[in-house]
Amino acid sequence: MHRYVKNGLIILAVSAGTVLFYNKVYIPKSTYERVVSSKGDLAVETYGIGNVGAKYTYSITAQTGGKILSITTDEGRWVKKDDLLVTIDSVDVPQMLEEAEIAAKKAASELVATQKELLSLQAQRELAQITYVRYAKLKEQSFASKSEYDKAKADRDVIEAQIEATRAHIASATMEVSRAQKAVEALKEKLARYMVYAPVDGYVISRDAEVAQTVLPSQAILQIVNPEDVWVKAYIDEKVSGRVKVGQKAEITLRSQYEKRFEGTVARIVPKSDPVTLEREVDVVFKRLPKPFYINEQAEVSISSKTYKDVVKVPLKALSYYKKKVGVWTEKEEKAHFIAVKVLVRGDKEAAVTGIEDNMTLLIESEKKKPLKEGSSVH
Repeated sequence: MHRYVKNGLIILAVSAGTVLFYNKVYIPKSTYERVVSSKGDLAVETYGIGNVGAKYTYSITAQTGGKILSITTDEGRWVKKDDLLVTIDSVDVPQMLEEAEIAAKKAASELVATQKELLSLQAQRELAQITYVRYAKLKEQSFASKSEYDKAKADRDVIEAQIEATRAHIASATMEVSRAQKAVEALKEKLARYMVYAPVDGYVISRDAEVAQTVLPSQAILQIVNPEDVWVKAYIDEKVSGRVKVGQKAEITLRSQYEKRFEGTVARIVPKSDPVTLEREVDVVFKRLPKPFYINEQAEVSISSKTYKDVVKVPLKALSYYKKKVGVWTEKEEKAHFIAVKVLVRGDKEAAVTGIEDNMTLLIESEKKKPLKEGSSVH
């Protein structure tokens, strides 16, 4: 009897050892990285890369050809609207303007003299008219001869003719004054074209000519941008560009100041994609423009497309596909267990999901290990 008990205990011990060996040694087990789900807000961001540019670039050009006498500014300097920027040699235009002004003054003086002459003739006509009327009455009364009457009439008619001629001279002199004044204005406008002024408050980004250089009409001398027009032309993949809207907040990172983040806003979405790169241009303006800034500098933008409030979040690497469903893996009694979830939105590093609670330990599948299956042994 004692021997049977002893044999039974031995068999029981061997069986227990066999089971233990089977579970702990024979059945392969793998160790997986673990993460924990959390609850909070998830900001969905869209990333793009591009360059600093400007909505408008003002090309300061010569309105007329000639040699540059002076350039009052240079690259990297700020200018105010109506500041004199460039002076071009006007050659003999100032002398021509001086002569035209003298001619205009002479024409105006001649007009005044002719007008005064008209006033004198009109006074003489009044006297001649009185004399003529008196002699006409005297002739009717036979107190004046016909020759005296005829002379009075002739004197009056002569003055009338002189008045008409003077009026014609006044009309001609008036036209001459107008012509001379227009000539002066034309020369002043021509002279003004040799002086180039700033069209806006701006920043000089390029100087394309030098003093003593001869330029042609419309040839660029300076390039200016208005700081209000400066933005980042970023390019975003078409797959995620649909969630970007005008007015959304953004962060800008310049390559020269990678440690800083500048606030910005989406100002424009170009309604045309690049058929080769499959990207769309999105223009982001600075809330406060960094000074100095550099046109064409590389920049990155991070656009806050939407913020999901109080959601359960899991790292993107925790999401898996199993039996055509998306979900997460958890551990129950050292066994892998799959829980299907609904993905609300994917961010850059995390996803918002429903179907699990926060603070849940999740397994991360590894490409170096066999794919997880329901019931797989895990450490």
